[in-house]
Amino acid sequence: MDRARRTLSQNFLTDRHAIELVISAADPTGLVLEPGAGTGALTLALARTGAHVVGYEIDPRLARRLAARTRGAARIEVVQGDFTAARAPGRPFAVVGNIPYSVTSKIVNWCLRAPSLTSATLLTQREYARKRAGGYGRWSRVTVQSWPWFHWRLGHTVGRECFRPIPSVDSAIRRIERRPEPLVHGRWTYQELVELGFSGIGGSVRASLKTRHRGVDAALAAAGVARDAVVGYVHPDQWITLWQRLCR
Repeated sequence: MDRARRTLSQNFLTDRHAIELVISAADPTGLVLEPGAGTGALTLALARTGAHVVGYEIDPRLARRLAARTRGAARIEVVQGDFTAARAPGRPFAVVGNIPYSVTSKIVNWCLRAPSLTSATLLTQREYARKRAGGYGRWSRVTVQSWPWFHWRLGHTVGRECFRPIPSVDSAIRRIERRPEPLVHGRWTYQELVELGFSGIGGSVRASLKTRHRGVDAALAAAGVARDAVVGYVHPDQWITLWQRLCR
């Protein structure tokens, strides 16, 4: 079991208050998919809210134990397998989970690609959560590219002592919500613009954008972006303005 925990990056959430923080942030209703169900502490808490929970667990031993533990629970289904290989439901659903640090990016990318996803409430490494929410004054490409369709919010910190075994770093709740209406209506042109901006050509977002677009200086001024700004310091809302000025 210890080897499996290390290989699969398993750190089980055991603190009751931390579980309550995740449930409160998620506010689960309807269908909920849980990556990394583990021993089922969060699974059971989600089901107690009235949600229908499908828990994914890649470790066969843990999956069997959780299935046995929840046998007869009408609102819980346990699936032994890799969550990131699962087919997304065709109806609205949410994702809630204490996810393994080693596959955080894969799970987030899966969520962002799922057309029917309404929200994802994920307990991740705190540094990752802060980076994706501009916590260091910088914004990642993933956040910027998905911003017109998803709002990213940083929630409570969950200390490392809330897990067993205890990891070397703290965690935080990361909430990703689908917007009722997208902020842009040109996914391809917007994401192409962001890719160009993050390409690193010339050392600034201005230099990168000027390789393909005219009127870049006026667009930067309208968005309130300095002419020498490094791309990571451009707020996602400013990218919306840049797209409106350069791509419409």
